[in-house]
Amino acid sequence: MTRPGRLVPAAALVLVVIAFLLTPVGTGVPLATFDVYNALQGFAQIGLLALAIGLTMIAGEFDLSVVGTYAVGGMIAVLTGQSSALLGLLLAVLAGAAVGTLQGGLIAWLRIPSLPVTLAVYIALLGVAYAMSGGLSVTYKNQDATLWVDRTVAGVFSPRSLITLAAFALAALLLGRTRLGAELRAIGGDRRASRVAGVRVDRRLVLLFTTSGTLAALGGALLSFSFASANPDPGLRPLLIAAVAALLGGVSLAGGRGTPLGLLAGALAVALLAQIVTLTYLPDYSTQLFYAALLAVVVAVDSPGLRRVVDRIRARAGRVEAR
Repeated sequence: MTRPGRLVPAAALVLVVIAFLLTPVGTGVPLATFDVYNALQGFAQIGLLALAIGLTMIAGEFDLSVVGTYAVGGMIAVLTGQSSALLGLLLAVLAGAAVGTLQGGLIAWLRIPSLPVTLAVYIALLGVAYAMSGGLSVTYKNQDATLWVDRTVAGVFSPRSLITLAAFALAALLLGRTRLGAELRAIGGDRRASRVAGVRVDRRLVLLFTTSGTLAALGGALLSFSFASANPDPGLRPLLIAAVAALLGGVSLAGGRGTPLGLLAGALAVALLAQIVTLTYLPDYSTQLFYAALLAVVVAVDSPGLRRVVDRIRARAGRVEAR
C-alpha cells in the first residue's frame, strides 16, 4: 500500500487519541470508563457504514445506497422483530444482501457506473421505508433486545460495538489472508488490466455490493434496536460521517488503496472526535468543523502535487549528499 494509505489512518487515530486523553486538561474532569463506552457506542453507530462504503471505495466504486439500506434494514428489523429480535435482524440482513446483489449485478454486468445506480437505489429505498412506516417513526417494544444491544461488556464495550469490531476483524482476515484484498485493490487501480490478469471482476463487484448492503442493513437494525425505534429517513449525515471515516481510513476516491484495519482506525478516530466535542461542551457544529479540517489534511497528504514536491526535495537532498 502507498504511504498515505498507511500514514493517514495511523496519524489520525494517534492524534485524536492524544486529544481525547488530554480532555481533562481543558475540562478539569478526569476521564471515566463511561466516556470510552460512549465513544465506542458512537463507533458502533457509524462503523458498519464506514466499512461498507470503504470497501466499495477500495474497488473504485461508491455506494450511495447504504443510507437507504440502513433505513430499510432498521425498519424491517423493528417491524418483524417485535417478538423475536433475532428474526428481525436476520430478515433485515437478508433484505440488505438482496438489495446489494441486485445493484451489484446491474453495475457489473451492464457496466453501469455505480454512482447513478446507487443514487437511484437510495431514493427508492427511502420511498420503501416511508411506505413501510407511513412516513412516521416506528416504535420497537422489545425492551429486552434494546437493553441487550447496549448493555456494558467489560466496562467499555457493548454487544453492538463488539459486533461492529467483529465485522472489521472478519473483513481484515478475508482481505488480508486471501486473494480478495489484492483483487479489489487491482480492480480499483485498473479494471481493464484486472480483467486481462484473470480477475473475475464482475463476480467480485457483485460480492462487494452484497457485502456493502449486508453491513448497512445490519448497522441500521442494531441502531434501531438501540434507539427502540426506526426512522424512515436518517438523512445524509450518516453517509457523510461514514465517508469521512473511510477517507481518514486511508482509502482513495480514485480506488486501489485501503484496508479494513485502516477503515477501523478512521472510524474510531471519528467516534473519538465526536466524544471529545461532547466532553468539552463545544457546540455541535464544532464536530463538522473538525471533520472538515481532518479531510483537508487528508486531501493535502494524498495530493499528487504535494507528493511530487516531496519527491523533488528528496531527490535534491540525495544529490547534495552524493556530492
